Amino acid sequence: MNKIVLASNNAGKLKEFAQLLAPLGIEVLPQSAFNVSEAEEPHVTFVENALAKARHCARATGLPALADDSGLCVAALGGAPGVQSARYAGAPKSDARNNEKLLAELKSTTDRRAHFTCVLVLVHHADDPQPIICEGEWHGEILTAPRGGEGFGYDPLFGVPELGKSAAELSHEEKNTRSHRGQAVRALVARLKPC
Repeated sequence: MNKIVLASNNAGKLKEFAQLLAPLGIEVLPQSAFNVSEAEEPHVTFVENALAKARHCARATGLPALADDSGLCVAALGGAPGVQSARYAGAPKSDARNNEKLLAELKSTTDRRAHFTCVLVLVHHADDPQPIICEGEWHGEILTAPRGGEGFGYDPLFGVPELGKSAAELSHEEKNTRSHRGQAVRALVARLKPC
């Protein structure tokens, strides 16, 4: 396997995966290079959505495909926004509106525990009976106001207690060593390395 199609049009994710998989001799290509449409994400779990996206992309390209599904799970909200993290405040997607809604929802609670989850799924072909599934979780808390100018999504509200910073106050390198996606990607790289 020397080529993988990333089931995403996110340029940041493409760059990150390309850098991490290059040492293994794996070229990561965007699904846009094959005119692959966005897959439906109708499921209530990260793993089902990631699997659906990977299979959709592999079916359309005939190549191995990698997909991820990620989101924020807040304890006081029963795990919400969860798989709806990107669309928490409705369409169109808006980080600012999502953050405003999250702060409003947590206004009257002292339980601020939360974690980011990332599930990566790699299929060798569309009907692969043994997809490679790797996960990562990053535990922290929701702050009462946004802090920092780095990152995206909920990063300005996601507090990292042991550092006394928000995820949006961390350098790119510092975030990658701790983040849910960084953990999942390292697990994937370990699974793909030759014995």
